[in-house]
Amino acid sequence: MLKARLLTALSLIAGFLMVVFLLPPSVGAILFAVATGLAAWEWAGLLAGGPVVRIAFATLVIASCAFFAFASGSITTPTLWVLAVTFWLIVPFLLKSGWRPGVLGYPVGWLLLVPTWAAIVDLIQRSPLLLLLVMSAVWIADSAAYFTGRAFGKHKLAPSISPGKTWEGAVGGLLGVVLYGLLVNVAYPQVIAGSGYWLVGFLVLLTAFSIIGDLFESMLKRQANMKDSSQLLPGHGGILDRVDSQLSVLPLVALTLYWTGT
Repeated sequence: MLKARLLTALSLIAGFLMVVFLLPPSVGAILFAVATGLAAWEWAGLLAGGPVVRIAFATLVIASCAFFAFASGSITTPTLWVLAVTFWLIVPFLLKSGWRPGVLGYPVGWLLLVPTWAAIVDLIQRSPLLLLLVMSAVWIADSAAYFTGRAFGKHKLAPSISPGKTWEGAVGGLLGVVLYGLLVNVAYPQVIAGSGYWLVGFLVLLTAFSIIGDLFESMLKRQANMKDSSQLLPGHGGILDRVDSQLSVLPLVALTLYWTGT
């Protein structure tokens, strides 16, 4: 089992790096649109959608990606990012209330998946390294929070949603991201702009969005009585399980870069 998990992880990493760094951006946009469609299929499953509904929703999401890539003539879709970031700002209130999406889950899923795809493509066009660095920040937040929580965690962050997460872990994740961001800023100033309080403040916001994204998917899985969003990735669950925090972070980063003209 461990060998299968490791093989899957290495395959995913190698495939991701190849798509981002070696293939033309247009090909990458198509491949990421397909992955987004698979995530949409999983999302519909979390909402208890049947086979036809799941396929239909996946098709709608992929078609939407195609529209924004080709029909609109531009991948840069700041309106999508504004809507997505606005939704994530109200998610803490939804988590606290135990909100059940019901039929609204489908437009919400569209709102989270399509802007994330647009953000991925936009960041690749800016710099493939930029996309990798941003996504790595989320991975560091998750890892630092996990190990800090195991070592020092005592106060539950959201016990009714994700009993394993603690406030101590969240602080550890925050410190890990801030340290990472400052080091990246020094090592790659041509890729990551900003300094001082502005940079630290943004890293804090990024970490908060990462945690919120993780908790939101955890809430949906708990409501659906599912451990994983699917079994598309052997030993690692589904696509949504791997990108839950990216759904909240990537649109935030893309919108910030757009607004600051970076």
